[in-house]
Amino acid sequence: MTLTSDTDAAGPPIPRDVAQQIREAILGGEFAPHQRLIEADLSDRFDAPRAAVRAALLTLSSEGLVERLPNRGARVRAISVDEAVEIVEVRVGLESLCARKAAENVDDEDIVSLRALREDIASAIGGGDLVAYSRLNQDLDRRLRDLSGHATASQLLERLRAQSARHQFRLAFHPGRAAQSAPEHIAIIDAVIARDPDAAEAATRTHLAGIVAVLRSLD
Repeated sequence: MTLTSDTDAAGPPIPRDVAQQIREAILGGEFAPHQRLIEADLSDRFDAPRAAVRAALLTLSSEGLVERLPNRGARVRAISVDEAVEIVEVRVGLESLCARKAAENVDDEDIVSLRALREDIASAIGGGDLVAYSRLNQDLDRRLRDLSGHATASQLLERLRAQSARHQFRLAFHPGRAAQSAPEHIAIIDAVIARDPDAAEAATRTHLAGIVAVLRSLD
Protein backbone atom coordinates (compact mmCIF):
# COMPACT_ATOMS: atom_id res chain seq x y z
CA MET A 1 0.00 0.00 0.00
CA THR A 2 1.34 3.42 -0.92
CA LEU A 3 2.12 5.58 2.09
CA THR A 4 2.25 9.29 2.57
CA SER A 5 4.78 11.06 4.72
CA ASP A 6 2.01 12.43 6.93
CA THR A 7 1.81 11.12 10.48
CA ASP A 8 -0.86 11.15 13.13
CA ALA A 9 -0.34 11.83 16.80
CA ALA A 10 0.89 8.27 17.35
CA GLY A 11 3.49 8.65 14.62
CA PRO A 12 2.79 5.96 11.95
CA PRO A 13 2.39 7.04 8.31
CA ILE A 14 -1.16 7.17 6.94
CA PRO A 15 -2.15 5.21 3.78
CA ARG A 16 -2.89 7.74 1.08
CA ASP A 17 -5.90 5.98 -0.44
CA VAL A 18 -8.13 5.27 2.57
CA ALA A 19 -10.24 8.39 2.07
CA GLN A 20 -10.55 7.62 -1.64
CA GLN A 21 -11.67 4.05 -0.97
CA ILE A 22 -14.34 5.18 1.49
CA ARG A 23 -15.38 7.97 -0.88
CA GLU A 24 -15.83 5.52 -3.76
CA ALA A 25 -17.83 3.16 -1.54
CA ILE A 26 -20.17 6.00 -0.55
CA LEU A 27 -20.59 7.25 -4.11
CA GLY A 28 -21.08 3.70 -5.37
CA GLY A 29 -23.98 3.15 -3.00
CA GLU A 30 -22.20 0.63 -0.77
CA PHE A 31 -23.03 2.83 2.21
CA ALA A 32 -26.53 4.26 2.47
CA PRO A 33 -27.42 7.81 3.56
CA HIS A 34 -27.39 8.08 7.37
CA GLN A 35 -25.53 4.76 7.68
CA ARG A 36 -23.04 4.79 10.55
CA LEU A 37 -19.37 4.50 9.61
CA ILE A 38 -17.68 2.57 12.39
CA GLU A 39 -13.93 3.02 12.53
CA ALA A 40 -13.19 -0.57 13.53
CA ASP A 41 -15.30 -1.96 10.67
CA LEU A 42 -13.72 0.37 8.14
CA SER A 43 -10.28 -0.50 9.43
CA ASP A 44 -10.95 -4.19 8.81
CA ARG A 45 -12.62 -3.63 5.46
CA PHE A 46 -9.88 -1.44 4.00
CA ASP A 47 -6.99 -3.03 5.86
CA ALA A 48 -5.95 0.30 7.33
CA PRO A 49 -4.96 1.54 10.79
CA ARG A 50 -7.69 3.14 12.90
CA ALA A 51 -5.72 6.42 12.81
CA ALA A 52 -5.82 6.37 9.01
CA VAL A 53 -9.57 5.71 9.00
CA ARG A 54 -10.14 8.53 11.49
CA ALA A 55 -8.12 10.93 9.33
CA ALA A 56 -10.03 9.80 6.23
CA LEU A 57 -13.39 10.44 7.91
CA LEU A 58 -12.25 13.94 8.86
CA THR A 59 -11.32 14.55 5.22
CA LEU A 60 -14.67 13.29 3.98
CA SER A 61 -16.45 15.36 6.61
CA SER A 62 -14.77 18.48 5.25
CA GLU A 63 -15.97 17.46 1.77
CA GLY A 64 -19.57 17.13 2.94
CA LEU A 65 -19.84 13.37 2.31
CA VAL A 66 -19.70 12.41 5.98
CA GLU A 67 -21.11 14.04 9.09
CA ARG A 68 -19.68 13.56 12.55
CA LEU A 69 -22.14 13.28 15.44
CA PRO A 70 -21.23 14.16 19.05
CA ASN A 71 -20.43 10.97 20.95
CA ARG A 72 -21.84 8.86 18.11
CA GLY A 73 -19.05 8.73 15.58
CA ALA A 74 -19.63 9.36 11.87
CA ARG A 75 -22.31 8.56 9.33
CA VAL A 76 -22.95 9.08 5.63
CA ARG A 77 -24.44 12.50 5.08
CA ALA A 78 -27.76 12.63 3.20
CA ILE A 79 -28.12 15.41 0.62
CA SER A 80 -31.65 16.77 0.25
CA VAL A 81 -33.11 17.70 -3.13
CA ASP A 82 -33.08 21.36 -2.12
CA GLU A 83 -29.39 21.17 -1.33
CA ALA A 84 -28.74 19.30 -4.58
CA VAL A 85 -30.43 22.16 -6.45
CA GLU A 86 -28.24 24.68 -4.67
CA ILE A 87 -25.15 22.67 -5.59
CA VAL A 88 -26.11 22.67 -9.27
CA GLU A 89 -26.77 26.41 -9.13
CA VAL A 90 -23.23 26.91 -7.85
CA ARG A 91 -21.89 24.56 -10.52
CA VAL A 92 -23.39 26.74 -13.26
CA GLY A 93 -20.76 29.42 -12.84
CA LEU A 94 -17.87 26.99 -12.42
CA GLU A 95 -18.77 24.61 -15.25
CA SER A 96 -19.58 27.37 -17.71
CA LEU A 97 -16.17 28.88 -16.90
CA CYS A 98 -14.47 25.53 -17.53
CA ALA A 99 -16.36 25.03 -20.81
CA ARG A 100 -15.38 28.52 -21.98
CA LYS A 101 -11.72 27.94 -21.17
CA ALA A 102 -11.81 24.46 -22.70
CA ALA A 103 -12.99 26.01 -25.98
CA GLU A 104 -10.14 28.50 -25.76
CA ASN A 105 -7.49 25.86 -24.97
CA VAL A 106 -8.53 22.87 -27.11
CA ASP A 107 -5.95 21.65 -29.63
CA ASP A 108 -6.24 19.37 -32.65
CA GLU A 109 -5.45 16.21 -30.69
CA ASP A 110 -8.09 17.10 -28.09
CA ILE A 111 -10.63 17.64 -30.86
CA VAL A 112 -10.04 14.12 -32.19
CA SER A 113 -10.61 12.72 -28.70
CA LEU A 114 -13.75 14.79 -28.16
CA ARG A 115 -15.20 13.68 -31.48
CA ALA A 116 -14.71 10.06 -30.45
CA LEU A 117 -16.43 10.78 -27.13
CA ARG A 118 -19.26 12.47 -29.02
CA GLU A 119 -19.76 9.32 -31.08
CA ASP A 120 -19.70 7.14 -27.97
CA ILE A 121 -22.38 9.28 -26.29
CA ALA A 122 -24.60 9.12 -29.36
CA SER A 123 -24.07 5.36 -29.58
CA ALA A 124 -24.91 4.80 -25.89
CA ILE A 125 -28.12 6.78 -26.21
CA GLY A 126 -29.03 5.10 -29.49
CA GLY A 127 -28.57 1.70 -27.86
CA GLY A 128 -30.42 2.65 -24.68
CA ASP A 129 -27.36 1.95 -22.52
CA LEU A 130 -27.96 4.41 -19.68
CA VAL A 131 -25.15 3.02 -17.51
CA ALA A 132 -22.61 3.65 -20.28
CA TYR A 133 -24.17 7.04 -20.96
CA SER A 134 -23.81 8.06 -17.31
CA ARG A 135 -20.15 6.97 -17.33
CA LEU A 136 -19.47 8.89 -20.56
CA ASN A 137 -21.03 12.02 -19.07
CA GLN A 138 -18.60 11.80 -16.17
CA ASP A 139 -15.77 11.34 -18.66
CA LEU A 140 -16.87 14.47 -20.53
CA ASP A 141 -17.00 16.46 -17.31
CA ARG A 142 -13.44 15.39 -16.43
CA ARG A 143 -12.13 16.21 -19.88
CA LEU A 144 -13.64 19.68 -19.86
CA ARG A 145 -12.14 20.37 -16.45
CA ASP A 146 -8.76 19.16 -17.64
CA LEU A 147 -8.94 21.20 -20.84
CA SER A 148 -9.91 24.31 -18.90
CA GLY A 149 -6.62 24.29 -17.04
CA HIS A 150 -8.43 26.01 -14.16
CA ALA A 151 -7.25 24.16 -11.06
CA THR A 152 -9.40 26.04 -8.55
CA ALA A 153 -12.65 25.55 -10.47
CA SER A 154 -11.79 21.88 -11.02
CA GLN A 155 -11.15 21.24 -7.33
CA LEU A 156 -14.38 22.94 -6.30
CA LEU A 157 -16.35 21.00 -8.90
CA GLU A 158 -14.91 17.68 -7.74
CA ARG A 159 -16.15 18.38 -4.24
CA LEU A 160 -19.58 19.59 -5.34
CA ARG A 161 -20.09 16.62 -7.65
CA ALA A 162 -19.13 14.18 -4.91
CA GLN A 163 -21.79 15.65 -2.63
CA SER A 164 -24.55 15.35 -5.23
CA ALA A 165 -23.46 12.11 -6.89
CA ARG A 166 -26.49 10.13 -5.69
CA HIS A 167 -28.90 12.62 -7.21
CA GLN A 168 -26.87 12.67 -10.43
CA PHE A 169 -27.30 8.90 -10.66
CA ARG A 170 -31.06 9.23 -10.18
CA LEU A 171 -31.19 11.84 -12.93
CA ALA A 172 -29.45 9.56 -15.40
CA PHE A 173 -32.33 7.08 -15.10
CA HIS A 174 -35.17 9.59 -14.81
CA PRO A 175 -37.69 8.86 -17.62
CA GLY A 176 -36.91 10.92 -20.70
CA ARG A 177 -33.94 12.71 -19.12
CA ALA A 178 -31.25 10.97 -21.18
CA ALA A 179 -33.01 11.82 -24.44
CA GLN A 180 -33.02 15.46 -23.37
CA SER A 181 -29.53 15.67 -21.89
CA ALA A 182 -27.66 13.82 -24.66
CA PRO A 183 -28.20 16.60 -27.24
CA GLU A 184 -27.20 19.10 -24.56
CA HIS A 185 -23.92 17.31 -23.96
CA ILE A 186 -23.31 17.01 -27.67
CA ALA A 187 -23.95 20.75 -28.06
CA ILE A 188 -21.27 21.44 -25.45
CA ILE A 189 -18.81 19.18 -27.25
CA ASP A 190 -19.59 20.78 -30.62
CA ALA A 191 -19.02 24.26 -29.20
CA VAL A 192 -15.67 23.28 -27.71
CA ILE A 193 -14.61 21.57 -30.94
CA ALA A 194 -15.58 24.72 -32.84
CA ARG A 195 -13.41 26.73 -30.40
CA ASP A 196 -16.43 28.91 -29.62
CA PRO A 197 -16.23 29.98 -25.93
CA ASP A 198 -19.56 31.84 -25.97
CA ALA A 199 -21.42 28.86 -27.38
CA ALA A 200 -19.69 26.46 -24.96
CA GLU A 201 -20.71 28.60 -21.99
CA ALA A 202 -24.29 29.00 -23.23
CA ALA A 203 -24.68 25.27 -23.91
CA THR A 204 -23.38 24.45 -20.43
CA ARG A 205 -25.80 26.86 -18.78
CA THR A 206 -28.71 25.38 -20.75
CA HIS A 207 -27.73 21.87 -19.70
CA LEU A 208 -27.46 22.72 -16.01
CA ALA A 209 -30.74 24.64 -16.05
CA GLY A 210 -32.35 21.41 -17.24
CA ILE A 211 -30.83 19.52 -14.34
CA VAL A 212 -32.26 22.03 -11.87
CA ALA A 213 -35.70 21.68 -13.43
CA VAL A 214 -35.64 17.88 -13.14
CA LEU A 215 -34.35 17.95 -9.57
CA ARG A 216 -37.18 20.24 -8.56
CA SER A 217 -39.66 17.88 -10.18
CA LEU A 218 -38.21 15.01 -8.09
CA ASP A 219 -38.93 17.00 -4.96
